[in-house]
Amino acid sequence: MRLSLIIPTLNEKEGIGYTLQAIKEAREKEVSELFPGVDLEWEILVIDGGSTDGTQEIATEHGAKVVVEKRRGYGRAYKTGFALATGDFIATMDGDGTYPANELPWMLKRLLHTGLDFISGDRLSLMEKKAMTREHRIGNWALNSAIRVLFHEVLKGVPERVLVDSQSGMWVFKRSLLPALRLNEDGMPFSEELKLEVILHGFKFEEMPIHYAERWGQPKLSSWKDGIGNLLWLLKKRFHVSQEARASSKLGVSASAPHSP
Repeated sequence: MRLSLIIPTLNEKEGIGYTLQAIKEAREKEVSELFPGVDLEWEILVIDGGSTDGTQEIATEHGAKVVVEKRRGYGRAYKTGFALATGDFIATMDGDGTYPANELPWMLKRLLHTGLDFISGDRLSLMEKKAMTREHRIGNWALNSAIRVLFHEVLKGVPERVLVDSQSGMWVFKRSLLPALRLNEDGMPFSEELKLEVILHGFKFEEMPIHYAERWGQPKLSSWKDGIGNLLWLLKKRFHVSQEARASSKLGVSASAPHSP
């Protein structure tokens, strides 16, 4: 069994070493306890957007495979990582020390033992006080509310705790899902796009509360700019979903049925 862990970076020298060390400790402790007798291989891919602060060198020193992706964008980094991943399962997290590496094996274990296809970490339930600014918290609340309103019909048939944290960047899922998903976004809306595509295609999706810490280094997100961009993308996605539902209805296909994988 093989797990590919993808970490997008751009000038994360303060946090990448800590993150990779935490991953190493999780592999040595949690994996051995949770998967006794299982040969679980790890592939760690750092997809770097052209860092100039030594991030690439630090990641290499910690044993990660570093791939430079000159095309900028959060989503672009992940799509590059997905294309290179060789694992049966894919996991993701940021390189800024915010996500709990020690909880990653627990997410994988739950995925394997419950028949789920995709687990996303819910940062908001167990978040440290200083992990987000007030503006960032408001932005997350607005986007999560917008998804529940815009995609109400789509979300009716899924468990209640779904997309509580639509912006989370820590996921574990089956690599076999990827060919069925239409992933077009290169920017920040990629996180929403991926989760919505999984749900729209009828795959088994769940959120799992995780601890979320204050980041190492300076933040790169613009709460208002990125938030508005994500909201506009949600409106566009909802329009396309409605168009497809109407087209399916004309062909005699149930509009509420998920896309076939």
